[in-house]
Amino acid sequence: MASGTALIYDEEMTTHKLLWSDPICDIEVPERLSSSYEQLKSYCLVERCVHVPAREGSEEEILLVHSLEHLEVAKSTQTMNEEDLKRISENYDAFFFHPSTYHCARLAVGATLQLVDAVMSGKVRNGMALVRPPGHHSQRNAANGFCLFNNVAIAAEYAKLKYDLQRILIVDWDVHHGQGTQYIFEEDPSVLYFSWHRYEHQEFWPSLKESDYDAVGLGKGEGFNINLPWNKVGMGNSDYLAAFFHVLLPVAFEFDPELVIVSSGYDSGIGDPEGQMNATPEVFAHLTHFLMQLANGKLCVILEGGYHLKSLGESVCMTVKTLLGDPVPQITGEMAPCLSAVESIQNVRAAHKPYWKWLAYEDTSFLQNLSTKSQLLKKANSNTSTEHETKISNNNNNAVKVERFLELHMKNILFPVPPIKTATTGSEGSEHFLPEHVQLVKEMDKTEIKSLVSGFYADLVKEDKTLLSLGSMLAVLDKILKKEVCNGIAASPTATLSAAIALRHSVHFGFQRVLCVFVGDMQIIPNTEDGLAFIFVLTSFFLLKDAEGNDFFSAVLGFILPVAYSYQPNLTVIAVGPNRSLGISGISLLVALLQGLAESRIVAVIEDTEISLLQNVTKALGGGSTPHFGIYVPPTQEKVNKIKALRDQFQQEWKMLQCSGKL
Repeated sequence: MASGTALIYDEEMTTHKLLWSDPICDIEVPERLSSSYEQLKSYCLVERCVHVPAREGSEEEILLVHSLEHLEVAKSTQTMNEEDLKRISENYDAFFFHPSTYHCARLAVGATLQLVDAVMSGKVRNGMALVRPPGHHSQRNAANGFCLFNNVAIAAEYAKLKYDLQRILIVDWDVHHGQGTQYIFEEDPSVLYFSWHRYEHQEFWPSLKESDYDAVGLGKGEGFNINLPWNKVGMGNSDYLAAFFHVLLPVAFEFDPELVIVSSGYDSGIGDPEGQMNATPEVFAHLTHFLMQLANGKLCVILEGGYHLKSLGESVCMTVKTLLGDPVPQITGEMAPCLSAVESIQNVRAAHKPYWKWLAYEDTSFLQNLSTKSQLLKKANSNTSTEHETKISNNNNNAVKVERFLELHMKNILFPVPPIKTATTGSEGSEHFLPEHVQLVKEMDKTEIKSLVSGFYADLVKEDKTLLSLGSMLAVLDKILKKEVCNGIAASPTATLSAAIALRHSVHFGFQRVLCVFVGDMQIIPNTEDGLAFIFVLTSFFLLKDAEGNDFFSAVLGFILPVAYSYQPNLTVIAVGPNRSLGISGISLLVALLQGLAESRIVAVIEDTEISLLQNVTKALGGGSTPHFGIYVPPTQEKVNKIKALRDQFQQEWKMLQCSGKL
């Protein structure tokens, strides 16, 4: 399996700059690149990455997407004076030329293709290219929105041609709609394009009807263009996660891409003057973590927008840390998507119901009377001149406040990463079938277990044989609780009992919220001690008993992950018991997805000595790719109805379950 994370950066790309005054373009500055790179260096992330040099994209590569006329116009600007550059720039919407623009844009294309080559050849597992000018607005025959050549679109065409790929997923989390990418691929079923973007009912740039949820693609490409319009500002972490749980991830797992490319604009983050959203940098770690579970981990992240330098730099660092395999920080903020976000999500699901199997039995309908329509009418009647002046003043004040906030916020969420990620116990020689970088720990002996268990768990442990079965789990759990490792796995003949003891022991250790997920036919032991409930401790249980085949995705993406993120545990306990219908690939993927929670603190207890299961779960805990899930089979109507009934029952308590406007 490929390992390592590529980082591509070339200072040459900072020579592209605005030579005259332009209030629209003046935010696209060279410091966007250089300050992000400096932030990566300050976190010591550059030295951990695999350095891949940039190169210029060739004319033939650029012509995979763009017209010869567009290429020739760009090429002609290299020798122009400022007056001519300004004149030609005015032919385009929100774009500027500099004598070095053509060279920088070719470097941006080449850097993107270098990353694709590094990932597809197995030199690295994933990577990020810091490039400018950005690309997702540029069209076949026109520069647009700071973009000259469409880096990501060229990369997709290049990967299809060179590596014979049949399915590529492009995820565009920039705050602007990447209309250029949409136009290029809207008739192409081999490229699934997903974009969320500030829209405000077509009021926000690029103000196109085809940026709305009902633009689903054309011809053979119908269903392969997914637009999620945000109709108000202020979207936050929970809104972005809800979009992934209820739209992107189910579609992506059904599509089953061979490569994932991210148009990674961070103007959708807090403090950005363009986006005016509230998502904090760690949300990009979570989004990246989810995308790493697709395409056998083949993930290329390409910089697009981002205009608040501190917010941009921190978000870039969160993305790269996750690509490197570091545990994901706890997400912050209330885990409840706003009504406008839920309405947009419902409309996207309704628009795509005819095209995707996972939606076949979902209860979806369009919402026409959106909660934000009345705000739009008020806005139209407001004094726009005064509003514009106030907005500029507020943006300047806000930028300083956000910078201060982020300084404190990052200190609060970042934590020392344990030197070893995963621990397990095992007999002599077992290290030969375990992945690298897994620490073997010695099981607790009978005396240690007795001294630990007798005081607290006498109601559960009555026999010596039962007592001894806990040795492996307690040794691994001890390492996790002391933060010497992130996570661990233990084989146990009594997985249910081990999970119950792990839960109680963690609570006594000081963990306030423990998430337990049971897989298989298991008896859940009540969370009591000497007949008394843990009154002050919230504990969440999920039983994944019947999920099989692709009912798994409905259960995990439609219920377990939304509730788990609503709950925000400090520790996750996964118990795998007998008579399970869920296979090795499903269990491994479940473990991988749950690592976004609790700073990756997971103890997995498996009532099975099947070596391939232990291997694959251990590999997933260590951040390795999970086995391919197989051909997608749609969930049964019965299972969809069961999960919908659960969502309806619990969505008032666990708000992340909300995916329709009928709240």
